[in-house]
Amino acid sequence: MLALPWLDRAGRLSWLKLAVFAVALAPGLWYAAAYGFGQLGPKPLTAALHAMGDWSVRFLILGLAVTPMRRIAGLPRLILVRRMLGLTALAYAAVHLVLYVADQKFDLVRVATEIAVRFYLTVGFAALVGLAVLGATSTDAMIRRLGQSWPKLHRLVYTLTALALFHFFLQSKIDVSTPLFWTGLFLALMGWRAMQRFRVPTNPATLAGLAVVSGLATAGVEYLWYALATGVPAGAVLAANLDFYEIRPAWWVAGIVALTVPLNLVRGGPVRGGPVAGRPSVARPVAGPGPAASSPSLRNV
Repeated sequence: MLALPWLDRAGRLSWLKLAVFAVALAPGLWYAAAYGFGQLGPKPLTAALHAMGDWSVRFLILGLAVTPMRRIAGLPRLILVRRMLGLTALAYAAVHLVLYVADQKFDLVRVATEIAVRFYLTVGFAALVGLAVLGATSTDAMIRRLGQSWPKLHRLVYTLTALALFHFFLQSKIDVSTPLFWTGLFLALMGWRAMQRFRVPTNPATLAGLAVVSGLATAGVEYLWYALATGVPAGAVLAANLDFYEIRPAWWVAGIVALTVPLNLVRGGPVRGGPVAGRPSVARPVAGPGPAASSPSLRNV
């Protein structure tokens, strides 16, 4: 029998899962209503198409943030919603593709041609296919069937997230503030994982350092993007990070990561550790509320 996504493994209502389920549905429902009431501007289908892609990236980043927040803030029950966050990212990516097909008047030959010849579409489609593969192989039965190959396969989630962000950059063209912000958070999450791999303790001092490094890395990505991909003077863009007339993504990233410092203080003490032998360090877009704490794919992400 298919269990409801807001129930825990014992079949009881989980308020956490119910809240995250509502959050997962909210963007799609809002855009569906806005489309129906003509609130998405002169090109409503294109607006919805872009929004669904944006939300897919957001939920991917949220899914990757579960393990860091579990350890930094001492919130172990967050593991209950990782499956839902991963599935939501996959679902919005799939809707993103369906809306693109609709925008192309359901001309599948044209869609296939565009994906093949337009690099940013090729990148995005590759990320979607990869996420679909991870979703299809994330059930408990597939975990058992793949055995030791399963962790290696699911480590691809980091590469797929990077591809999704690259697609986001390419389709954003000149103004890349939004993809830059999410890329900065992705770099911060990967930085935390690097700390774990090298067994750097997680404490307020190291988290403050991570905030600084993440902000600088975000500014560096912004500089490189404008230097290599556009005609906008990259130096002027980099200098804009010191002009607080507009808060640049690098500062937002540094500020958000810095918020983990008080969270860790409340938790009460440093957290040491790194990858545990035999446990994969990957995110998984998995449907349904199935086994949570007992599944190896739900640990050390």
